[in-house]
Amino acid sequence: MYKAYQKTIQLIDGRTITIETGKLAKQADGSVVVKMGNTMLLATVVSAKEAVEDLDYMPLQVEYKEKFAAVGRFPGGFLKREARPSDYEILISRLVDRALRPLFPDDYHAETFVNVMLISADKETMPDSLAGLAASAALAVSDIPFNGPISEVRVARINGQMVINPTFSQLKEADIDIIVGATYDNILMVEGEMNEVSEKDMLEAIMFAHTEIKKHCKALMEFSEEVGSVKKREYCHETNDEELKKLVWDKTYDKIYNIAKTTPGKHDRHDAYEVVKQELIESFNEEEAEEKKAMIDRYFHEVEKTAVRSLILDERIRVDGRKTNEIRPIWCEVDYLPSAHGSAVFTRGETQSLTTITLGTKLDEKMIDEVLIQGSEKFVLHYNFPPFSTGDARGSRGLSRREIGHGNLAHRALKKMIPADNPYAIRVVSDILESNGSSSMATVCAGTLALMDAGVKCKKPVSGIAMGLITDTETKKYAILSDILGDEDHLGDMDFKVAGTKEGITATQMDIKVDGLSYEILKEALEQARVGRLHILDKMLETITEPRADYKPFVPRLVQITIPKDMIGALIGPGGKVIQKIQEETSSTIVIEEIDSVGVVDIFAADKTAIDAALARVMAIVEVPEAGKIYKGTIKSITTFGAFVEILPGKQGLLHISEISHKRLKDVKEELNEGQVVEVKLLEIDPKNGNLRLSRKALLPKPEHTGEKQN
Repeated sequence: MYKAYQKTIQLIDGRTITIETGKLAKQADGSVVVKMGNTMLLATVVSAKEAVEDLDYMPLQVEYKEKFAAVGRFPGGFLKREARPSDYEILISRLVDRALRPLFPDDYHAETFVNVMLISADKETMPDSLAGLAASAALAVSDIPFNGPISEVRVARINGQMVINPTFSQLKEADIDIIVGATYDNILMVEGEMNEVSEKDMLEAIMFAHTEIKKHCKALMEFSEEVGSVKKREYCHETNDEELKKLVWDKTYDKIYNIAKTTPGKHDRHDAYEVVKQELIESFNEEEAEEKKAMIDRYFHEVEKTAVRSLILDERIRVDGRKTNEIRPIWCEVDYLPSAHGSAVFTRGETQSLTTITLGTKLDEKMIDEVLIQGSEKFVLHYNFPPFSTGDARGSRGLSRREIGHGNLAHRALKKMIPADNPYAIRVVSDILESNGSSSMATVCAGTLALMDAGVKCKKPVSGIAMGLITDTETKKYAILSDILGDEDHLGDMDFKVAGTKEGITATQMDIKVDGLSYEILKEALEQARVGRLHILDKMLETITEPRADYKPFVPRLVQITIPKDMIGALIGPGGKVIQKIQEETSSTIVIEEIDSVGVVDIFAADKTAIDAALARVMAIVEVPEAGKIYKGTIKSITTFGAFVEILPGKQGLLHISEISHKRLKDVKEELNEGQVVEVKLLEIDPKNGNLRLSRKALLPKPEHTGEKQN
């Protein structure tokens, strides 16, 4: 038998979250089931008893996985089973990882695996906002050292009201959608998208989230006590030598400080650091240097970190010589690739993105078939970070989680600026060619430029900036850094990316690595980011001010029309014969779908001639006859009383013998023959049976000798 423990958290709207342990997965170091509505997450954590020798970082791996059985669905594909994680699962794994990682002790280096599985779901409760809480709860009931608890919540602003953990349907109406991770005292992580909101509104959403998170953290503390206050394991993952540490500091600090102050180039600076390090190593005999290598590396890194931070805090000088609020030089170019539908190069300092746009049809849209989300995505953005962009001599082996995360941030920044009536599927690809700080924000800038170069009628241009922070808790000094370098990201206390238009923020991502960051500092950072973002936007608009009036000559053309729902079958034809024939004879691609009780038809072809030909064929089929309109029709059959004329495909009308000519005819064949093309006017549509009454006479000159009235 088992003994289970439960804890309930009540949200401000009356819904509840239940946390349970002791029932499932008891051989893990910690396991919990978190339930909200019919949605259930199983979170487990296991950490190795010993650390890998000489490891100087936290080897944490977080996996979020959604089971198709959770909603009674079969996975797609040939094997009909879950395979590699989807982009969505990777993004949620990253959100949890970024909140947990800073809270493990600095000297804890055992391999640690956190697994969160969606085991039951309903179609309204969003499970991603519960994953951080579940992971933290599993750690809280384990013996693994962790300076938590933490929790994560989603905040959405819907019709002006802040909502915690909204439903799928509620989120469709939101103009703010962020996930916030925090401890009881401090914000750790923020990520999300907005519809051009102000810095003040975003800060309000973060504070609103933190109020709810405090309730979660308090409940987890109580839950841990109720379970029995699991004693945290003892460990020793680092060997230290205080005498060696002092020696490293004494021999290298001044040299490193001076290099940081006087060597602005990234590679030159790192090469100079390496020279100092090698001189230090050579001061030991070979055996001693090899024995103490791990400690020397660790202490040297501490020297480097402290020197750079002190330079910024004490002298307000950054390693590349800039002021704290100064943006690196920017240059841009559009239409760089002559055969791409749109292209741009954006370079800011030592960070460069080459971005392309490809425009496609409905058939090119990204298909989404996830556990809870199905459909298609018309606008996609892919981000690539090859090793040569940082001068690394290694191969590129598949797509990294970092590339998926950075691409998602840039996608969120731009997607709300794509007009709703855009007919094309759009693929944006950012290839990072150089990187020294904030390549995701370079992607946002290059993406905007490339979209305008392609002629996509973006609502407004978007720019992005990455902010940093250096703090000293003892002296209370701090420095907010605009447009951070890679070193400042690595050695600093905050990485805060903000993207938006001139009017407001469209996307953000923030990771805070220090305790006690006040909302006042965060507010100051947001304002400094706004000023920097607008400076970057002005530089971009010096290259291209608005979307091109037309697409490039070689861009395939797309026309979108709507047709009555009951005409869809006629256009497709039996077995698809009609539409297939049109496509074959006009060299076009035609896609039809029913949306909101009408047929939406996309016609896609290589040039205007093909588009016009296909459009004419489609319109001829779906056009509704209109009284008073003139048509060119083909005579299909002749009778004693007139001729039947096909004025539109499948639509025939009667041209009575009296309406063929002004003169009196004894036989229709005096004037007309089968297969002849004639111009006729539609006089009337019989309201009872829909029969069409046509006239040729009404279009002929009236003879002077006749007194007949022309119709």
